[in-house]
Amino acid sequence: MGTSLLTSCGLQWRYHHHQIIPGSHLLGHSHESFPSRAKITAESRKSGFLDGENEKSAGFLNRRSVLVSGVSLVSTSVLGSAGKGLAIVKQGLLAGRIPGLSEPDDQGWRTYRRPDDKSGGHGVGWSPIIPYLFSVPPGWEEVPVSIADLGGTEIDLRFGSSKEGRLFVIVAPVLRFADNLGENATIEQIGPPEKVINAFGPEVIGENVEGKVISTNVEEHSGRRYYQFELEPPHALITATAAGNRLYLFNVTGNGLQWKRHYQDLKRIAGSFRVV
Repeated sequence: MGTSLLTSCGLQWRYHHHQIIPGSHLLGHSHESFPSRAKITAESRKSGFLDGENEKSAGFLNRRSVLVSGVSLVSTSVLGSAGKGLAIVKQGLLAGRIPGLSEPDDQGWRTYRRPDDKSGGHGVGWSPIIPYLFSVPPGWEEVPVSIADLGGTEIDLRFGSSKEGRLFVIVAPVLRFADNLGENATIEQIGPPEKVINAFGPEVIGENVEGKVISTNVEEHSGRRYYQFELEPPHALITATAAGNRLYLFNVTGNGLQWKRHYQDLKRIAGSFRVV
């Protein structure tokens, strides 16, 4: 039966190839066939996930995300039922995205915990990523990550709300910064708060942080220390910690209006970040 299904899928794919994906050259190898950065930027602005203030740090669709979109459409047609096809793709190619979210609490807030089997952990000093968690209010959803984000820094996750703001998590091997921290590094070993924000803040906001840090706080939870920074401008709440051989940078940000209207929620999101 499995062989018959594959044969049928192959025939239907060939038959509907040009109907399913107009401009089917998206699945080819030509660089010019992919959506332009300008077009995606315009769409992102329209959706509310991108504004001029933070455009340079936003993720854009890349070759991988276009291929995933194409496969999603093909899967829907081949399986005959749009609902069933999308469900299978969600559990397959997109596994580890939404399943990390809990059910909402009595205030509608949900907790995201990085799934243990989510892909990741590439690059220098590779190792499995120790999970982290944080809470978000109603209306926040995961946003696809591009490998082009911030010039190649290791953004592991993005979330956003068109009304309230955005967040992302950078998980980077400590070997990028020092070769003598061992396999169970702490943020204290990497440096004091001032050194950490001066060294890694530019990776988060895309520019020098000198004169932008308006507050610094140090907290400890379950024996792990967290450095918390508030920057302005741009509006940003950055939390830094370390676990295993990884540095974690959690950034919550928004435009001026979002910051004014939803500052307390954004502050709560930033304060909820933990490595578990």
